[in-house]
Amino acid sequence: MKLPKNALAGIALLATAALGLSACGSNATTAPNSSESAAAGDGITVYNAQHESLTKEWIDAFTKETGIKVTLRQGSDTEMSNQIVQEGAASPADVFLTENSPAMAQVENAGLFADVDKATIDQVPAEFRPSTGKWTGIAARSTVLVYDKNKISEDQLPTSMLDLAKPEWKGKWAASPSGADFQAIVSALLELKGEAATEEWLKGMKENFKAYKGNSTAMKAVNAGEVDAALIYHYYYYGDQAKTGENSKNVTPNYFKNQDPGAFVSVSGGGVLKSSKKAADAQAFLKFITGKAGQEILKTGTSFEYAIASEVDANEKLVPIKDLQAPTVDPAKLNSTKVTDLMTKAGLL
Repeated sequence: MKLPKNALAGIALLATAALGLSACGSNATTAPNSSESAAAGDGITVYNAQHESLTKEWIDAFTKETGIKVTLRQGSDTEMSNQIVQEGAASPADVFLTENSPAMAQVENAGLFADVDKATIDQVPAEFRPSTGKWTGIAARSTVLVYDKNKISEDQLPTSMLDLAKPEWKGKWAASPSGADFQAIVSALLELKGEAATEEWLKGMKENFKAYKGNSTAMKAVNAGEVDAALIYHYYYYGDQAKTGENSKNVTPNYFKNQDPGAFVSVSGGGVLKSSKKAADAQAFLKFITGKAGQEILKTGTSFEYAIASEVDANEKLVPIKDLQAPTVDPAKLNSTKVTDLMTKAGLL
C-alpha cells in the first residue's frame, strides 16, 4: 500500500526528531571521564591518578579563573601511565597527574613529555621535581610506620626501615605490595641502596610481613590488633583522624627521619604531553596547580598531602616537611619496571 506524500514527509520529520533526541540523550549520559568534548576542541583532557576529589577542586578553581574547561579521566598510576605509553603520539591526554613518581618516569622514558614551562619549574623547589625538567612535582607524601601504641613502645620501634627485614619483626608488620605507593618506596630503596641490598630486604620482607590489599586496609589491621605495624604513607592516618578516627584510634605514625630509606618522600607529578594539541592551556593548568592558589587548595583540602610549591606551607596538622629529614632522591630515576621484577622474584607480586 502506498502512503500519501504528506504522510511520508511526516514520518521523515518524526525520524529526524527522534535522532535528535537520541543524540541529546547520548550526550547527557556520557561518562564524566569522557574526553569527547575536550578532543573536539573544548578544553583540555587530564589523565588523573591523583586523588580525584583534589584534582576536581583544582579543576573547578582553574576553570573559574581562566574559563578553560577540563575533562577528567581517572585511573591508577600504573593504569594511566601504561595507557599513555600505549597511545603514544595519538593520546588524547593533554596533562598527566600522578600520586607517585615512577609512573611519571615511565612516560618520560618513553619520550612522551614536553618540557615544563620555566615559570612553572621556578615555582617548585629542586628537591620536589626531576632533574630533567620533563615534568614537575605537584604534591608529596611521606613514608611512615604506623604502629599499635598498645603493643609497641617507642623504644621498641625500628630505627630504620631496613630493620623490618630482621628476624625479630617476623609476623609483626604489614604492607600492600601490589600498590603503586609501596612500589614507589621500594623504588627509592633501589635508588638509595642498590640492587643487592634491595633484593636482600625484599627477601626478609617476604619472610616477615603480612600482605593486605591497600594502605587503608593495612592501617585498619593495625588498629584492630591483627598486626603490630604497617608501612604506608602518612596521609592515610591523618585523613582518617580528620573524619571519625575509628580506623586509627589505636595507631600512631612513626617517622624514620635521618635520611633513612624509610623517610622517603614520594613526589606526586604533573606533566604536559608532547602530543597535546592545546599545549598552552595544558601548561597553564600545570602552572596553576603548582601556583599559590593551587597549593592553598592542597593545604586546606582533605587529601592531607604536602603542599610543596610557591612557598605554601603544608597543612598545620602535618609534621613540617623540613622536619622529615628525607633522603635525597631524584624522582626521574625511580624505576617501576625494575622494582616489579625484583618484587616478583621475591614472591611479593
